[in-house]
Amino acid sequence: MSADSPALSAAVGVLYVEHSSWLRGWLHKRMGSHSDAADLVQDTFVKVIKARTALDILEPRHYLTTVAKGLMIDQFRRRSLEQAYLETLASLPTGQVPSSEAQAILFETLVALDRILSGLGAKVRQVFILSQVDGLAYAQISRQLGISLRSVNNYMAKAMEHVCLMQWEADE
Repeated sequence: MSADSPALSAAVGVLYVEHSSWLRGWLHKRMGSHSDAADLVQDTFVKVIKARTALDILEPRHYLTTVAKGLMIDQFRRRSLEQAYLETLASLPTGQVPSSEAQAILFETLVALDRILSGLGAKVRQVFILSQVDGLAYAQISRQLGISLRSVNNYMAKAMEHVCLMQWEADE
């Protein structure tokens, strides 16, 4: 069914009318902010619309809380990253502080990297960082982590597949 079908639009409308106030209250209890809760309610319904799942939802509150929890975690994670980034910027000597435009680009890049890395398992993430950030060869990674070269190859293949998938999803 297409995103603009009348049945899907009606289902989203009903879902919103029947559950948005409840979801806002549920989020407010967890976040302590009316405006953050309201923003996440809207983001939750945008995600429902994009996923085109409104017609298939059997347990609306369970579904909406699952989506909202993911968005809430993303928001907390982004704020934590932003705080660490701002602290790092504050510690730089005046002449080394990037322009406002460069800061925005750097922060968005950090958020994208964090999103990619958070989707990897611990071992895969560790191997990926050692390879791509530290510049270690696969044999060096194998020795450092005490794992086989084949495992390093497999972990890197998983990491690259994940990075490509994330890029593909971002391009859609």
